[in-house]
Amino acid sequence: MGSISYRYLLRLFGRFLLILTLTGFIFYLAIFMGLFGKIPSKKTLKSLQNNTASEIYSADSVLIGRYFVQDRTNVKYEAIAPSVIQALVATEDSRFYSHNGVDSRGLLRVLVKTLLFQDESAGGGSTLSQQLAKNLFPRKPHHFLSTPINKVKEMIIAVRLESVYTKKEILELYLNTVPMGANIFGIERASRVFFNKSSGKLNLEEAAVLIGMLKANTYYNPARYPQRSFERRNLVLGQMLKLGYISPEVADSVKKRPLVLRYNIKRTGQGIAPYLREYLRRQLIKWCETHTNKDGDPYDLYTDGLKIYSTIDSRIQLAAEQAVRNQMAQLQRTFDRHWRGRDPWGKSTSVITSAMQASDRYKRLKDAGKSDTEIAAVFNKKRPMSLFALGGNKNVTISPLDSIKYYQKVLNTGLISIEPGTGDVKAWVGGINHQVFKYDHVLSRRQVGSTFKPILYAAAIEKGINPCTYFDNKRVTYPAFENWSPQNSNGQYSGKYTMKGALAFSVNTVSAQLIMQTGVKRTIAMAQRMGITSTIPEVPSISLGTASISLMELVGAYTVFANSGILVKPVYISTIKNSSGDVIFNKKTSSGKRVLSEENASIMIELMKGVVEEGSASKLKSEFGLTMDIAGKTGTTQNQADGWFVGITPNLVTGVWVGAENHLVSFRSLQLGQGARTALPVWGKFMSRLMDEPSFASYRYKKFKIVSDEIKSRLNCPSFIDDIQVVEPLKKENFIIKLFKKGLNIFKKKKKNKDKE
Repeated sequence: MGSISYRYLLRLFGRFLLILTLTGFIFYLAIFMGLFGKIPSKKTLKSLQNNTASEIYSADSVLIGRYFVQDRTNVKYEAIAPSVIQALVATEDSRFYSHNGVDSRGLLRVLVKTLLFQDESAGGGSTLSQQLAKNLFPRKPHHFLSTPINKVKEMIIAVRLESVYTKKEILELYLNTVPMGANIFGIERASRVFFNKSSGKLNLEEAAVLIGMLKANTYYNPARYPQRSFERRNLVLGQMLKLGYISPEVADSVKKRPLVLRYNIKRTGQGIAPYLREYLRRQLIKWCETHTNKDGDPYDLYTDGLKIYSTIDSRIQLAAEQAVRNQMAQLQRTFDRHWRGRDPWGKSTSVITSAMQASDRYKRLKDAGKSDTEIAAVFNKKRPMSLFALGGNKNVTISPLDSIKYYQKVLNTGLISIEPGTGDVKAWVGGINHQVFKYDHVLSRRQVGSTFKPILYAAAIEKGINPCTYFDNKRVTYPAFENWSPQNSNGQYSGKYTMKGALAFSVNTVSAQLIMQTGVKRTIAMAQRMGITSTIPEVPSISLGTASISLMELVGAYTVFANSGILVKPVYISTIKNSSGDVIFNKKTSSGKRVLSEENASIMIELMKGVVEEGSASKLKSEFGLTMDIAGKTGTTQNQADGWFVGITPNLVTGVWVGAENHLVSFRSLQLGQGARTALPVWGKFMSRLMDEPSFASYRYKKFKIVSDEIKSRLNCPSFIDDIQVVEPLKKENFIIKLFKKGLNIFKKKKKNKDKE
């Protein structure tokens, strides 16, 4: 009976084994046939291309940013340091060169750990080819047997990969796709981030550090957990010794070396020109939608590895950012002292209420159904937080409401610099910190104040008004325009000004007379011809700058003066190349459009030079030591809410705006809040920093084109004359002429009396 039972059990086990084998085969066949998701064909695998981040470069070939879903830069096998390859094979797949994608020896271990125990984290059996399959085609959840299904799919894909790629190509693909934590993918990008060098220049211990991260890229992140990374690095070196890639002497020597990083990660908002990069991102997405690759598909900015070359010059950009950082920190300190103990918005609580309701915290609480009382309690509860400051962040304990009040008192700025002849944008600073203040003040529209006046003056000259015409500096009321009566900021009304004097000292009464003679419509038409697209109200007060225009538009318009009357629209991108290095976009070289006569453009430059030589921008020469030719115009809006300066040099046209996010927040006095005290110093510091850059030292001595004798004669008149000078002075006459005239008068008088008789 015992023997019968034994044979019975043997047959039973055989049947079980047969059923298990048959079930396994059916299970495998079901996966192979795609019942649990389509498996990529060999043809698909052969045409495989990794998602690659697009990169943006400055005009002087400096990498300034990347656009990606996965932060990756692909690299060829030959460009990777051999120690990386050796460390990878030694640690992850020691039999890599002898299997066909599946390691049968390691498979048994996988079957036990994953198929029987459903251990999702089990490893050791997956070859590099299987891991590559997992990287390329991420696992998908299934309701039942999720891990075995995904493992079998990876095995099938791994075998197919090995049939269409060489071992070197598989290693290249693997090292370009492997996740390295924090959305960093691939050995090249990881090498740049952690060691600030290409993967081809990694030394032995650096290669071991990066390969050591593959086991658990967050747990062994060398920047966050250096001790763990150090220990893991030495384990990798031990594996390399075991497989004979390094000698015992080398292993012992390298293991003793400390972990040294050159951490260099740059995310969105970090690095130079973040505001421009964000602006370009939106523009490039639109461009990609209308341009196709060789397969006829639209380009993808985030995955197609485009190389975008901007017009920005990294050296000019850095000078601009440094000037903004230094001058705005100084101005903020002045502003804080000016308002110490008081709120700039006074009793207008709507400023804070509006800012609070626009915050993400408020919106989340509202969406959660919290009442106004509950929301107020949250905003008034103090908590530890970090507040942004240009001199360094402040760690404080305050309420969210107080933090909103703090940020409402922060002054911001915008700066853009354009090369007038080409339209190339050379510097773009949209604010004081992109991570904290996303709003781009190169693009924001604010009232432009007196910086609009050169456009009015250009329209007046085009109409034929002589720049040497004298205008009475008298306050006038215009009944036809709702008794509009513009005032001068200094409150003085006397004498007469020519255009040069009126522009230099920003005399509002003269601007009012000019727009009355020139016409509002003609002035608006001139602004539009010069590239301004913002809506300009059809009222005479635009002569004083009541229109809201972006800094980019305004500076673009000023380039017309510097470019002899020709409008060249701003350009941000010069070239785009695809991942193969083929040029797929080149900026169009345009001669531009003439919108102002060359003679009148020269006259405007001469008039605006007066602003620097004798007017509101005179300290550019004395305080900042700038020796090149400069023309420009300051601007200040009502209650000092906006400060402006647009300066023209022979090489660059640069504009600066300074103000708070809310126009109710400003300096109380014109002395402190005028554009000459807020925006102009940023411009001056920018230009002086640029002059210190050896590549731009020649800018220091640049001059505008020499004007003709005819233009000189048209401008040969005093900028200002007093009222007492208006009476023509008596000419000096010699004694004989006076005696002759006296005798002649006596003779005429006698003759007249005789005739009467």
